[in-house]
Amino acid sequence: MKIASVVGARPNFVKLAPVSRQLRKEFEEIIIHTGQHYDYEMNRIFFEELGIPDPDYHLNIGSGSHGHQTGEMLKAIEDILTKERPDLVLVFGDTNTTLAGALAAAKLHIKVAHIEAGLRSFNKIMPEEVNRVLTDHCSDLLLCPTKTAVENLSHEGITKGVHLTGDVMVDILKECAKIAEQRSKVLSDLGLNCGHFILSTVHRAENTDNIDRLSGIVKALCEVARDQDVVFPCHPRTQKQIRVCNLWDELSDSVQVIKPVGYLDMLVLEKSASKILTDSGGVQKEAYLLGIPCITMRDETEWLETVDDGWNAIVGADKDEIVQKAHSFHPTKEQNGVFGDGKASEKILQIFREMNIPKKASTAHE
Repeated sequence: MKIASVVGARPNFVKLAPVSRQLRKEFEEIIIHTGQHYDYEMNRIFFEELGIPDPDYHLNIGSGSHGHQTGEMLKAIEDILTKERPDLVLVFGDTNTTLAGALAAAKLHIKVAHIEAGLRSFNKIMPEEVNRVLTDHCSDLLLCPTKTAVENLSHEGITKGVHLTGDVMVDILKECAKIAEQRSKVLSDLGLNCGHFILSTVHRAENTDNIDRLSGIVKALCEVARDQDVVFPCHPRTQKQIRVCNLWDELSDSVQVIKPVGYLDMLVLEKSASKILTDSGGVQKEAYLLGIPCITMRDETEWLETVDDGWNAIVGADKDEIVQKAHSFHPTKEQNGVFGDGKASEKILQIFREMNIPKKASTAHE
């Protein structure tokens, strides 16, 4: 069986790493990289650190509006799938790359498997939510990280092809945590002491594209930094938007702003922080898995389990609420281990092994 894995952004790369290692034990895999993230810190470093094979195809799509970016990906992926004729297309998470890969495969009548299926924030203003819903509804295999994700799909009438696998991010975190501690020098390079700084990330369009929300977040980080060091790996697009809002000088004077870091350095920063302030779904989950209190600067989350377990507080973009939680939020109960046992990629391999894929009778061009 030939499997085409379609990736293009940091969250895709992290999820691909443990799955690709399992797949290549038994199947032929080709990797299609759309180039959605194209900076070294957001892209190449993840392949190097996580041991992901070089992509077979690199599309170099780059940035652009959601429609333009997704459309360019769709055209290019379709050409590759028509040429390669894989038995299965594997997509990850909720990026524009995810949706483009799923749509291209579905239109060519190639089976689609979605890793991290079933997540819902129930906020369709978020492009990620639209990507998730559409991808799930054109997928044949829905590989869910949690019971909540399975229930979400059931509520939408999707029960066929649904599997509870656990979360592949547990797999890669377990694999890389000790390696990160041995290799990373990020704490010494930045002059940081374990447990004595707050880590923050901001990249969601709902925050970066809204001046009021972005202003509230930036001013909150600056105020929090009066009492404790704040480290802010800054996404290139976020930096651009902060400059547009004339807030860059205020932020950089108060907060330790750094370039985006690789996966191993990010793990060390997360594990060593006293708290994490973020709008990232992946960082929320990593914070939970590492046992670090998380404050989510959004109005909702797709990772409800982290909130229900008491390790994640949702604060929106209100400056005073962010500052108050940064000072006062502390988890009050033990975690429930809702994301699985670190063997999700092995379970996915077994699911693929048991598939009975008939030969395709035709292609879209016949």
